[in-house]
Amino acid sequence: MANAINSLFGIKYPIIQAGMIWCSGWRLAAAVSNAGGLGIIGAGSMYPDVLREHIQKCKQATSNPFAVNVPLLYPNIQEIMDILVQEEVKIVFTSAGNPATWTAFLKEKGMTVVHVIANTKFALKAEQSGVDAIVAEGFEAGGHNGREETTTLCLIPMIKQAVNIPVIAAGGIGSGKAMLAAFALGADGVQVGSAFAVAEESSAHPNFKEKIVSSLEGDTKLRLKKLVPVRLLKNEFSDAVAQAEANGAGTAELAELLGRARAKLGMFEGNLDEGELEIGQVSAMLDEIKPAAAILNEIWGEFLVERERIKGLEF
Repeated sequence: MANAINSLFGIKYPIIQAGMIWCSGWRLAAAVSNAGGLGIIGAGSMYPDVLREHIQKCKQATSNPFAVNVPLLYPNIQEIMDILVQEEVKIVFTSAGNPATWTAFLKEKGMTVVHVIANTKFALKAEQSGVDAIVAEGFEAGGHNGREETTTLCLIPMIKQAVNIPVIAAGGIGSGKAMLAAFALGADGVQVGSAFAVAEESSAHPNFKEKIVSSLEGDTKLRLKKLVPVRLLKNEFSDAVAQAEANGAGTAELAELLGRARAKLGMFEGNLDEGELEIGQVSAMLDEIKPAAAILNEIWGEFLVERERIKGLEF
């Protein structure tokens, strides 16, 4: 039986690279796509003209399918959507907003549309809006996260039961074993973020990559729940947020503490003290910076090995 995600995107492996801000430029997207997965350019950290450049360079670097991730709360959203049309982008992942606002527009332009959700309510809304698939992102994930704190283990079977479109599991997936577990829960594919954040082709600052591979269990925490839930590596900034939250800080105070360009400062410019360092819990399992193709091949290879092991179990 053909895999639904492979068929939908025209890719070899049902492995999608997450569209992470400050990490997912054209080099990473092209490398993942060339390796047989689906690479994604993360538009969330790009001005419109920069996004256009990345799309054009990705087209030159790969003949395989790739996608663009667009946070729907983006301030220049109309200009971004126009660029996607002008550059003839075929696959769009939307997040952080109402999918009903733009799905019909993108579908009318012949694009495949996927929306990222973290609970059943928004999974159903995404399906009703006409998206082709959804990414169900569990509590383990890095970056922006669900307020419900539902883990991937619980989220995937609930979402799969609720919708009739393909489901891509995300959150805590950085190995073939985790991928197999996601499939056992009903997923049709997986989205991998943190493991690709440390790829050689990732646009993350080397300091940030080294911080990730040296991190340990418990080194990430979900912060800023009153403002916008985000999973962060511990540092001076995250400690300041934790203290403010413990003191009962409201959204205005947290927004002032966050300020502007905090994520760029940490992930792209490498300020490990004052920057915002978004990464998933699986970072504690990552211990090496390597090419994206090697990361994908290791995940797929382990998936196949573990699948055969499970087949051989006797009860």
